[in-house]
Amino acid sequence: MVYSYFRKWGNDGTWDHLQCLLRESVRAKAGREPTPSMGSVDSQSVKGTECGGDHGIDGNKKINGVKRHILVDTMGLLLAVFVTAASVTDATAAREVFQRAKAEGLPRLKKVLGDHVYGYQGLPEWTKANTHFRLEITGKKEGEKGFKVIKWRWVVERTFAWLGRYRRNSRDYKSLFQKP
Repeated sequence: MVYSYFRKWGNDGTWDHLQCLLRESVRAKAGREPTPSMGSVDSQSVKGTECGGDHGIDGNKKINGVKRHILVDTMGLLLAVFVTAASVTDATAAREVFQRAKAEGLPRLKKVLGDHVYGYQGLPEWTKANTHFRLEITGKKEGEKGFKVIKWRWVVERTFAWLGRYRRNSRDYKSLFQKP
């Protein structure tokens, strides 16, 4: 019974509508406009099993599983999500993420920040031609070494950390086994 409502609400857009209302409410409580003007996009590869859908190997991270692609606002609230096999490149999946953001109806969204991998495969040009916002590639300056926080881009990393806190979303938890 519960699953049937879950499926029905997923298919008819109820979950998307609820998420939109909640996001706008949180933004308004924080003294912001209901819809964002800037976002940040990134992905995270997580281990997975061969059952349960597409999976692949992320060559950079050496992870066999799936990749979560998310677009968040400057508060870290989700705007669009797309899950692929880990082998799918960020620039390829970003097209679907951006189409979902466009369908979400975010009229004030003018700029999306992404790291250097979003500059590949003609994505900035595709974004300019197919969306109402521009993609800005951010990162370290040439010659910089070590970790550096990039203003506004850290927000998407924080959202991944929030998601990882919940056991249902985490693939890295340990279980305590009771001795019989």
